[in-house]
Amino acid sequence: MRPNDRSYMKSHEWCKIDGEIATIGITDFAVSHLSDLVFLDLPAAGTNVTIGESFGEIESVKAVNDLYAPVTGEVVEVNSELSDNLEWLSEGPFEQAWMLKIKITAQSPDLMDNQAYDAHCAAEGV
Repeated sequence: MRPNDRSYMKSHEWCKIDGEIATIGITDFAVSHLSDLVFLDLPAAGTNVTIGESFGEIESVKAVNDLYAPVTGEVVEVNSELSDNLEWLSEGPFEQAWMLKIKITAQSPDLMDNQAYDAHCAAEGV
């Protein structure tokens, strides 16, 4: 069950906003379609990210996928343990498997709520 306290992108990233900080990760839908994760590349703290642009990559045995920013701002924290614990993404993509915390300067107008994201996933064939 996806949390209702987040917004979602069509590219399957989630965003939880708390004040001026956005916590970013990928959804259970993304994890299930990637399967067999082998590598994660995230930016360093201090890096600036821009809405809709790639901030990193996640690699499975099937493919390499870009990760896209749902907000613009500065990375203030990176989940540095995640790269060595990719199984966390399968076990709890909305909890311990967060990727970045970003100090927001702008957020995407295209973010979806849980219901809209569920409909989007259904349209993709799940």
